[in-house]
Amino acid sequence: MADAPLTESRSPSRLNRRGLERLDLMLLSVEALDLNGGEAMVFMAQQLGFGDLFPNRVELWKRRCYNPLRLACRRGELSETETDALISVLCALAERIYPMLRQLLSSSEPDGVSIQRWELFRQRLDELVRERLNPRRGGVQKLLDPEEGSRHRLQLVQGLALGAGAGGFDRLKASLMDAAA
Repeated sequence: MADAPLTESRSPSRLNRRGLERLDLMLLSVEALDLNGGEAMVFMAQQLGFGDLFPNRVELWKRRCYNPLRLACRRGELSETETDALISVLCALAERIYPMLRQLLSSSEPDGVSIQRWELFRQRLDELVRERLNPRRGGVQKLLDPEEGSRHRLQLVQGLALGAGAGGFDRLKASLMDAAA
């Protein structure tokens, strides 16, 4: 029996809605961890050769607005080139902030220090989420929830750590494409 043709109209290598949400939330997490994260994204895009795709913050923002959780959401899909460029930028930024990620994820840190770091990250991320995302969306409410939000923030930091280092692009892209994640 011959294989059935792919019935979906989209390419299997494109990110689904959930993947786009997670990608943008990880980029938002970078901004929460790095006070100059927005400028660092544009700079990193230039360094990686994506200056034509993201010549400035506005063009980068337009690509990030495909996240359905955003206040200003764009319809349609990102091309695979745009998605791969965003993932590459994210991986390079994750590599840059890896020492902070490691400190957040370290179990050898004193509890008081670890709690302070997570609280600072939570405050910064919550501020960015309230400013840029639609508070009526369930995913945003979960992220801002005191109980459930901590689990989501941990997953975002773990995802960033996954993207750092050699092979980070492939690991992160596979993670973002996993519909169950």
